[in-house]
Amino acid sequence: MTRFSRLAPLAALLACAIIASGCANTVRGAGKDIKATANAVKDSVE
Repeated sequence: MTRFSRLAPLAALLACAIIASGCANTVRGAGKDIKATANAVKDSVE
């Protein structure tokens, strides 16, 4: 078995983990933005 074929699955797993953590941060940030917008709208109505 070549060295690359042993490292390829590990590299793919690491890449997926990095991408997934980036998505989680993006979703968390979007949630904060939506909440801030909703609070601003609520405050302007009151």
